[in-house]
Amino acid sequence: MTPVVLGITDLGINIPVLIAQLINFTVLLIVLRAVLYKPVLRMLDDRRSRIEESLSAAERMKAQAAEADRRVQEQIEEARREGQTIVAQAQEIANRLQAESREQARAEAEALLARARSEIQLERDGAIAELRKEFADITVRAAGKVIGQALDAKAHQRLIEETLSESGLQGRN
Repeated sequence: MTPVVLGITDLGINIPVLIAQLINFTVLLIVLRAVLYKPVLRMLDDRRSRIEESLSAAERMKAQAAEADRRVQEQIEEARREGQTIVAQAQEIANRLQAESREQARAEAEALLARARSEIQLERDGAIAELRKEFADITVRAAGKVIGQALDAKAHQRLIEETLSESGLQGRN
C-alpha cells in the first residue's frame, strides 16, 4: 500500500476562499480598529481618568473632612475650657457675694445690738430718773408728815439733789 498523501483540498479547504476570508478578516480588523477599537479605548481612557479624578477628589474630601473634624474638636475643647472658666468665675462671684452678705449681716447685727444697748441705756436712765422723782416725792411727803407741814416741792427737790450728789448716787447710772 502506498502511503496516502492528503492535500489541503482533500481536507475540504478551498484555497481561494480561504485567502478571500483572510483578506476579509484583515479588512474587518482594520475597520473595527479604526471605527470601534480606538473610540472604545478613548472612552475607556476617559473613564479611567474620570475614575482617577473621582478617587483623588474623594481623597481630598476625606482630608478636608478630617481637617474639619479636627477643627470641630478644637472648637469643642476651646468651648469646654471657656465653660470651665465661666463656671469658675461664677463660683468665685458667688463666694464673694456670700462673704459680702455675711459681712453685711454681721454689720447689721452689730448695729442692731448697738441700737438695742442704746435703747436699754435710755430706758435705764429714764427708769432711774423716774425712780429719783418718785423717791423725791415720797421723801417730800414723808418729810412733810414728819415735820408736820408741807415743804415747798422745788426747795425740797433741790435739797434731795444736793443730798444725792453728796452721797454719790447722782454720778451712778
